[in-house]
Amino acid sequence: MPLPAWPFYLLIPTFILIHLFVSPYTKVEESFNIQAIHDILVHGIPTENADQFLTANYDHVSFPGSVPRTFAGALVLSGLSRPWVGLLKDMAQVQLLVRGVLGLLNATALVAFGRSVQQAFGTSAGIWYALFQAGQFHAIYYASRTLPNMFAFVFSNLALRSLLLAYTVPWSTSNISGYYRLALYLLTIAGVVFRSELAILVGTITVYLFVTRKISITGIIIPAGLGGLIIGLLCTVPLDSFFWQSFPLWPEWTGFYYNTIQGHSADWGVSPWHYYFANAIPRLLLNPVSYLVCIPVALFNAATRNKSLALLIPLLGFVALYSFLPHKEWRFVLYVIPGLTGVAASGASWIWTRKSKSVAYAILSLALAGSVVLSFVASTAILGISSLNYPGGEALYALHNGIKHPSGQHFNVYFDNLACQTGVTRFLENHKGPQTVLDVLEAQDTLQSRTWTYDKTEDPSALLDPMFWTKFDYVLAERPEKVIGSWAVVHVVYGFGGVKFLKPGEESGSPVEPLYVETSKAVTKDDWTTRVAATWRRLEGLLRDSLLRGYWAEVRMEPKIRILKKQMK
Repeated sequence: MPLPAWPFYLLIPTFILIHLFVSPYTKVEESFNIQAIHDILVHGIPTENADQFLTANYDHVSFPGSVPRTFAGALVLSGLSRPWVGLLKDMAQVQLLVRGVLGLLNATALVAFGRSVQQAFGTSAGIWYALFQAGQFHAIYYASRTLPNMFAFVFSNLALRSLLLAYTVPWSTSNISGYYRLALYLLTIAGVVFRSELAILVGTITVYLFVTRKISITGIIIPAGLGGLIIGLLCTVPLDSFFWQSFPLWPEWTGFYYNTIQGHSADWGVSPWHYYFANAIPRLLLNPVSYLVCIPVALFNAATRNKSLALLIPLLGFVALYSFLPHKEWRFVLYVIPGLTGVAASGASWIWTRKSKSVAYAILSLALAGSVVLSFVASTAILGISSLNYPGGEALYALHNGIKHPSGQHFNVYFDNLACQTGVTRFLENHKGPQTVLDVLEAQDTLQSRTWTYDKTEDPSALLDPMFWTKFDYVLAERPEKVIGSWAVVHVVYGFGGVKFLKPGEESGSPVEPLYVETSKAVTKDDWTTRVAATWRRLEGLLRDSLLRGYWAEVRMEPKIRILKKQMK
């Protein structure tokens, strides 16, 4: 009796939520959307005096970034999360909630695509897809992260589902044109609203369908393109013109013009043309058997070749064309990974169902099963290491929960650049006291009535002024020597400092010299970084000598952020 596929599909949302809870903090790339969601949930949307209200309460006015981003994803997540906010005890849990909602949306889209793999290639292929997908670190880890790419990821997976389903119905069926049209609609809307690079994927899919399936220009291509464009513009231009108080504003066009036409994307680094094929895609797929064995098997097998090519050609064509842009990041091509995984699953299914027919298939099946186990092990190890990259969030949590503060006192806190980039968000700030400024004239009174207020000024001239620092009670700083005044280190937050490969006889755990030797006693707190480091040490004791003959990969921890407390004279 064949195994049902649904228990394996449940692995995808389960692992997305596990990754969320193990690594609950955010990075700077996610900051716009996570701050926007906070501001919508806490402050609400103004119905009058919008410019003054947004200036007084919304983070994006003070920290707009290099280009404006759309509020569309933040507004949707805020609406979906709001009914559950009252069940939670603090805003840190609300941050987990909104990220969890996004993660489950992506899980739903990934499972929906997996069901189309099952329909196109069989139940066994659906199971292998779920195993491959759940064991991939990047797609699962970032599924709940509020990057614009991860909002677009929902649409791209549903579009690939529709595209693959079109190959499971008879050629003459009228529904086939509806599947093609829906796929192009979804990708066009996502490209207009969230990520403009999806226009290239729309192009490669359209060209492939026109050449191989003879889809109608007037019946499918033009209606889908114009319809998706109009719907996308209606979703973004009025909304973002209001929040940014600039009409008309189309954020994705602004970002495309700034990064591509003006060439500013190269300011963030340049990679060779082959980067995506030689580096990014293998890392994203993670399991080498999936792309070295399973995808070739799917192509050589006549029963799966056409459907596999229907995914591979437009997806890899998108990657090839996008490779001509000088600045490259793996998240720009993440959209192709579920499709490649689906093709690999069809090849894995072919191998697995023939494991009893020959020794070669039996060996390949054993290697396949072992590779999946190793992928989950590797993904778990990467998760543990990645969770150590958020010292800003750890430091803010320690400030609020690990240090005793006098009651009834107001505290003013400064965050430096590293803290803001590695986990500090408005959700994690202390929300005691009124939060919303209803009138700009009330702003000062509202701020003073809060128990905690926060500052993340970046102006270099202000940071060199001794008077600037006099108003703060605490500072979260990467480099305390740049903080002017008399301060004591009350807590040190450690973070990931790299991996060092040790040979037999080499000792791990090299001591890290403190920046200051005359620091006050550190806060004793069994924080997450401490627990991860202790777990790695225990694994070293269990595995290094008995299994690995003295070799070991040491995860090094370094001091990242110091919590400084003002010293009274």
